[in-house]
Amino acid sequence: MSGIIYLDNSATTKPCETAIENINNALKTTWGNPSSLYDLGVDSEVLIDGVREDISSIIGADSNEIYFSGSGTEANNLALIGAANALKRRGNKIVTTSVEHPSVLNTCKFLEGNGFEVTYISPEPDGHIDAEKFISAIDEKTILVSVMLVNNETGAIFPVSEIAFGAKEKNKNIIVHSDCVQAFGKLAIDVSDLGCDLISASAHKIHGPKGIGILYKSKKCNIKPLILGGGQEKGLRSGTESVPLIAGLGGAVKELNISEANKHVENLYNYAMEKLSNLGDVVVNSPTQTRLPYILNISVNGFRSETLLHFLESKKIYVSSGSACSKGKGSHVLTEMGLSQDRTDSALRISFSKLNKMQDIDALYEALVLATKTLRRK
Repeated sequence: MSGIIYLDNSATTKPCETAIENINNALKTTWGNPSSLYDLGVDSEVLIDGVREDISSIIGADSNEIYFSGSGTEANNLALIGAANALKRRGNKIVTTSVEHPSVLNTCKFLEGNGFEVTYISPEPDGHIDAEKFISAIDEKTILVSVMLVNNETGAIFPVSEIAFGAKEKNKNIIVHSDCVQAFGKLAIDVSDLGCDLISASAHKIHGPKGIGILYKSKKCNIKPLILGGGQEKGLRSGTESVPLIAGLGGAVKELNISEANKHVENLYNYAMEKLSNLGDVVVNSPTQTRLPYILNISVNGFRSETLLHFLESKKIYVSSGSACSKGKGSHVLTEMGLSQDRTDSALRISFSKLNKMQDIDALYEALVLATKTLRRK
């Protein structure tokens, strides 16, 4: 598909060439079962272990603390349900935020239906989480906390490290999980500095393939598996590993240059803010401080998100109205921030990648100018 302007990179990213080449090579040459003892299997196992090494080196972990799953969603499910089941004899309370990704919020709802008590901490009006308020909700019954590092709709960076170390001061047996799907490969992450026992990530957010997720699990942390079978992934996630997808993930990791990409995307973000400020109908929903430049959430007052999305689509410009998992539903994140219904109904999420250019923002701006002049207001 040529000639498109893709500004929905928080939903998914275009696979990079190294990822595509690695996938093709694995399909052709490294197709053995990694559990097999002969050379075809050993070659696959060596490939997988190499990708573990590359990922672990990025986040300051040991390679035996890296596990592969079918998605970031599965990694979140495994982390939360696995931890809750492992610690349920010690307590039944979980603390999280009300603006987590649906794969965390719906998992917490599932756990509530199975006897766990979940406390949801709401954000401040600017979209950030107050660490002291979060930590104050932790008590002797709390066994698990989960807080995302970067919010997938606003780009707000949450104080995960402060929460993690504060939680463990109150209760040293607590397991701390962070959904880092929007942060991995974009922020410099060190597991020791972050203080988390469990971290989730996903390949297709960093120009890798869909269908492969990552779970970091500290060797000091024990959780229960969800999928049982042949004992792959050291018994934590049974099922034959997808060597081609892991190879693709490895290719995307090889292409990462966090500092260089951040400089480029920060320039894109600032340019977008400058251009869009000329539109009187636009208000910014993303925070101005402590935010990831990859995500810019705005509202175009007087126009419904869906109407704007289809208008932009007609110009081959692609953005979203919020989380791709919401399928057009209203944003729970913006609602939890206390924004008005009119403002949430007009929200657009613009999300950048290293592949975007200033001309993409120019085209978006011109299209929005035209939209506000020609479309019927709600």
